Amino acid sequence: MINFRGLMSIYKFEMSRTFRTITQSIASPVISTMLYFIVFGTAIGSRIEAIDGLDYGSFIVPGLIMLTILGQSVSNASFGIYFPKFTGTIYEVLSAPISPLEITCGYVAAAASKSIMVGTIILITSSFFIELKILHPFYMLLFLIIISVTFSLLGFIIGIWADGFEKLQLIPLLIITPLTFLGGSFYSIKMLPPFWQEISMFNPIVYLVSAFRWSFYENSDVSILSCVLAITSFLLVCVVVVILIFRYGYKIKN
Repeated sequence: MINFRGLMSIYKFEMSRTFRTITQSIASPVISTMLYFIVFGTAIGSRIEAIDGLDYGSFIVPGLIMLTILGQSVSNASFGIYFPKFTGTIYEVLSAPISPLEITCGYVAAAASKSIMVGTIILITSSFFIELKILHPFYMLLFLIIISVTFSLLGFIIGIWADGFEKLQLIPLLIITPLTFLGGSFYSIKMLPPFWQEISMFNPIVYLVSAFRWSFYENSDVSILSCVLAITSFLLVCVVVVILIFRYGYKIKN
């Protein structure tokens, strides 16, 4: 039986930390993303022709949301679990009558909730600058939740793996952010030469951005089935890694 009280205690603690630092947790990523939108969507976008029948400002909104969601999910979850390790309070959590599943769900749910809040604010704010349409709102929300949870799990793994604050930023800065910029957030993969189109297909972020953009405009660089399979596979891999971490106590028990 799931200990919902223990799970919710972790969730509420993490969410309260977010609201105590709302300027850093919410306002900062929203302002940064809107600056991207103003520069790319307005200043540069006015000089770029329509992409697949969409004006450039509308085209980049899903990509900008994904850029923020991925970064926020990873950073929130990684810091959330690393800080208790750093202060030593992680042992209090591990000694409590709460299972590894409940611990993971508490931290991951909080990180995903923060990312979804930021993504929703960006989406609403974008509607003041452009005429935004969402053809499949249910799938848009579903993709938003699944991707946020998946990358929160990845951040949770990074937080356990890291043994210093510098390592918390190593993977997000050197891997996730470059892959996101090269994953079609600001352009269509179809605009690239054939060789680079093939190379881009090995970038997992392409499938996330394409799926999310499809929910807005039914416009995708790859088939929606491939996107769903890629997202599901990545989620399952993260779940398996977390299970193995708790099973063997990697960087927790020792």
